[in-house]
Amino acid sequence: MLNLKHLALVSCLFAICETAYSQLGFSHEIGVIAGPVEFRSDFGSRFDEATNLGNSGIGIGIIHYINFAYRADCNCYSTDTYFNDHFKLRNEISWNYTKLDHHGEHVAANRTGDNSFRLRGHHGVAENFDIGTQLEWFPRSIRSFQAFSYLLAPYVSLGIHYTSSSPQASSTYVSPNPGPNQTVGNVFDPRNIYSWWYQNDSRLPPIPAGETRQYPIDTSPRSDWSMVTSVGVRYKIGVLSDLLLDLRWQLYFNDWVDGFNHKLSYNKFNDWLIWLNVGYIYYLD
Repeated sequence: MLNLKHLALVSCLFAICETAYSQLGFSHEIGVIAGPVEFRSDFGSRFDEATNLGNSGIGIGIIHYINFAYRADCNCYSTDTYFNDHFKLRNEISWNYTKLDHHGEHVAANRTGDNSFRLRGHHGVAENFDIGTQLEWFPRSIRSFQAFSYLLAPYVSLGIHYTSSSPQASSTYVSPNPGPNQTVGNVFDPRNIYSWWYQNDSRLPPIPAGETRQYPIDTSPRSDWSMVTSVGVRYKIGVLSDLLLDLRWQLYFNDWVDGFNHKLSYNKFNDWLIWLNVGYIYYLD
């Protein structure tokens, strides 16, 4: 759940920045984006294509640009500097949603042990609300693009987003020999999850000295920052409108975005995603 105080603070900062840029006369653009998301987390086997393709979702967003190349107050081009003619500031509010399951060799049909059934029964959801800003660099002239000198304008971007996560977790595991008070579907019962995630069994290797074992599932809402970089292209379809194609990589600054964070050796990275989105941009002034 989004922390409303943080949202209000960031929104106020955006409003202040936009007002300041409006006073300077820079023009504005607004648009919408949508497309498929591949969420890379601790679900499944790392770098396994079945996991990468299987844990896919959807993302949608509203974007706003500050265009430094054109002045709205005089309907004229701004001072011809490299920055004004090659950079735009992009503000964004977006949402993505991905259902998560375990894929790969450990849940293959020929695996019939209890741990394999625990893995098959463990499900999750990564749901994230983003608000943030990026600086886009266009290697070709923005002025020339707006004047139809060419129809394609490639760009790269880098920015930071504030992410509010609302993960979910569930289990459909049915134990063949249930213990006392062991209930079906309780994902917070260590007996219902993959035993190597949570070392509570003397038959498992001991926890290394100085390390504590945290329960690997936590669906508490949380907020943190993330880094965003993308490569894309605009296609001009009219004097005041463009189409957009954008491929994004987003790295979160914590590993609990999906509500799941085991401590096995192959969990080396924080959660991240790849988002391929298409969009429509309209020039406001």
